[in-house]
Order: sequence, then C-alpha cells, then structure tokens
Amino acid sequence: MSSELPLSPRILSIHESATLKVDAKAKALKAQGRPIISYGAGEPDFPTPANIVDAARRALGDPTNFRYTPASGLPELKRAVAAKTLRDSGVEVDPAQVVITNGGKQAVYEAFATLVGEGDEVIVPGPYWTTYPEAIRLAGGRPVTVFAGADQGYRVTVDQLEAARTDHTRLLVFVSPSNPTGAVYSPEETAAIARWAVEHDIWILADEIYQNLTYDGVEAHSIASAIPEAAANTVLVNGVAKTYAMTGWRVGWLVGPRRVAKAASNMQSHLTSNVSNISQRAAIEALTGPQDAVAAMRAAFDRRRRTIVAELSRIEGFTVPTPQGAFYAYPDVTGVLGRTWHGVTPTTSLELADLLLERADVAVVPGEAFGRSGYLRLSYALDDASLLEGVQRLQHFFAEG
Repeated sequence: MSSELPLSPRILSIHESATLKVDAKAKALKAQGRPIISYGAGEPDFPTPANIVDAARRALGDPTNFRYTPASGLPELKRAVAAKTLRDSGVEVDPAQVVITNGGKQAVYEAFATLVGEGDEVIVPGPYWTTYPEAIRLAGGRPVTVFAGADQGYRVTVDQLEAARTDHTRLLVFVSPSNPTGAVYSPEETAAIARWAVEHDIWILADEIYQNLTYDGVEAHSIASAIPEAAANTVLVNGVAKTYAMTGWRVGWLVGPRRVAKAASNMQSHLTSNVSNISQRAAIEALTGPQDAVAAMRAAFDRRRRTIVAELSRIEGFTVPTPQGAFYAYPDVTGVLGRTWHGVTPTTSLELADLLLERADVAVVPGEAFGRSGYLRLSYALDDASLLEGVQRLQHFFAEG
C-alpha cells in the first residue's frame, strides 16, 4: 500500500526538462545504431580549456579542498565573480553580494525562491528557457508569458509588459542574449525595460549566462547598469558553463543586493552547502586566467551560426531570424505545418520534431518547450561537419516530401 501514498502536488506539477528529454532520446537512438544528428542540447562541443583543467588538477593536490568551505562560495571565487560583474555587466559589487551555486539552474531557482511569494506573478518573455516557469511554480509563483515572435526579432516591448502587469506582478525575467532565440536587446530597449520595472517597483531577474557569446559587433548590455536605479532592483545569474565549455563542472552564481544574497546563502546552507571546491578552483582560473580559448570558441560558434542560418533559410516555409548571441537558431516553421511530408501532416512543431527524428534522423527541440508551437530550436554547438550534414538532411526531407 505504500506505493499509493501521495506525493507533493507541487513536485508532481513539474515537467521534465524538454531540452534534456530530446537530447536523451537522441542519444538513446544513437546508441541503438541510428545515425542521429542532434541539435538538442545547449552544450558546447569543445573540451574545457587546458589551463582550467590544470587548475583542477592542482586543487586535487591541496587537502584543504577536501573539506567543507563557506556555503556561499570560496572568497577567491566570489572576488573573481565581482570583478567579472564590473567588467562585463558594468555593476560594482562587493563579494558579499555573490552566492556561488551548483550551476546556473540553482542560481535561477534560489533567486525565484528568494524574491517570489506565494501567488506572486512573474512576467516571463517568450520564447523562454524551459526551466523558468517550472522554477517559478516551485517557488509558489505564477508565470505570466509575454510572447514576441519572429516578426519582433523575439524581443518584447514595454507596451507588452505593461499590458501584462497587474497588482500581483512581483518580478520580470530578462534574458539577453536569449535561450532559445539568440536575440539580443539593444541598449535603448534594455534601458526602457529597466525604467519600466523600476517605475513599478518590480524585481528583475537577469540571466546573463550567454553575455560573452555575441556576434557582428553586438554587445550584451546588462539591464543592471542600463539606468542608475536598476541595480538595486536586479539579481543577476550567470556561470562558467557556456562561455568556458564547463557544463559538467556545475558552477554558477547569483549577484544581487546584500539582503538578497544573504537570504539565498541561508537557503543554500540548508540545501547543498558549498559547491565542489575542485570545481570552484577551476572556475577561478576560468575567470582570471587567459581568455584565448574563449575567443577561439566564440569564433567557431560565429562561423557555425552563419552556416546554419544560411542553410535553414533555403528551406521553403522556414523563417530564420539571424541570432546575435548564444548558440541557437530559432526558425519560425509555421510555413511547413499543416502540409503533408512523406505521408504525414504535422500540425504542431512537436509533431514536426517527432517526424524529423523518425524520418530524417535529426533531433531538434519543438517550440512547445519554449512557450508556443510553430518554432524549432537548433543548437549550433556541434562540429561543423555534423551541423552541415544535419541541415542538409532537413533540406532533402522537405524537398522530397
């Protein structure tokens, strides 16, 4: 009878990460011998730079790293994060305002848990990263989606945000560059949104995990420094995963007003305590050591970005805005839905993604994972040859359909 005992309704309401689910399915099919090419996971295909790995090896030789350390992070890493925040986000912070977390996801959840009360509304511009709504619900909040399509370059406007605002609005999620679209807000757009949030006493959660991956001379301007008043309303979340090819090392952080950092640190002291000291030592080297490998990876992503946009644009019915940041293409595929391809008529991007996996051996993530049907996300964080072959499979699939 124990199997009939109830589980937490809040936990049962949470869905599996759609991006990780697609990646897992693609890997399972590949293990069965299928020649799957996957654009699913948002994970650089490069090895972690050697200087960072060497720092971890050195850390293994120091027994002090084998013991508990402060729950909010090693002081040296918090200082490095504070320096990065000033350098890249334009905000001067004290290390006491930094909390080192087990990856960016923990930073996101701790921020929501710290800022959002039961029943509070959180405005989430869509298309959005699949984790935001789930983390908001876990914190007791209610996600409110404001959608911007390809015709808007996937960037919401102040007018849209104001239309969604109610007396219960507590927080705005702001992501630039964006996952899943690669969209980057201009300095003027960023400042206007910051001004709106400050005017209405709304917290801002700014996810800056892709801030160092921009192209064509575009810069990711932090909303925390967009106007002088914004920093007091803003919590930044970031990490080493994307820029330094360190997804498996699990080092992220949040930066915010002291009372926010203190509250999040208290929570983490009961949740996980400190992040692995070996990973923290590696992250210190990532932030303070040579950046040559970062530049090389960004150049490779840029080359792949141009390839995937050009090749996807050759498919009739695909509308492909050029991403200015991150490593994702996000075509609008409504032009191919409702048409018959190889005997099947997909009416949603979820059905289309399933069809492409089964018939073309190509794994993509459907727009439903990011808030609305009619789109596909393709990560171009994979080697050049596979990237091109996968898109050519798509071209042949639709040309022969």
